[in-house]
Amino acid sequence: MEQTLEVTQSLIQVSAIISIIGVSLSVMILLYRVIKGPTNPDRAVALDIFGVNIMGLAGIIAILLVSTQFNDVILLIGILLFIGTVALAKFIEKGVIIERDMD
Repeated sequence: MEQTLEVTQSLIQVSAIISIIGVSLSVMILLYRVIKGPTNPDRAVALDIFGVNIMGLAGIIAILLVSTQFNDVILLIGILLFIGTVALAKFIEKGVIIERDMD
């Protein structure tokens, strides 16, 4: 039974490290797309996916460290990502984020 537990733990560590490498490569490619993107909507989508990848990295690190403390961080990143995406979409559509009616 102990041997099975050790094999499982080593398998989780190896797969988590491979996942971290893959997500890190994806973050680098997305960073290029954010900087070099042909249009602003492309940059907005790349930023959104960038945030999702950061959430994934936090989740993988939480699995590696066997901690539930990262759950709050993941939720906070998700909330900020949603607010940022809505604000960026409104800015791309209308040119302003907060409309001020001066009547």
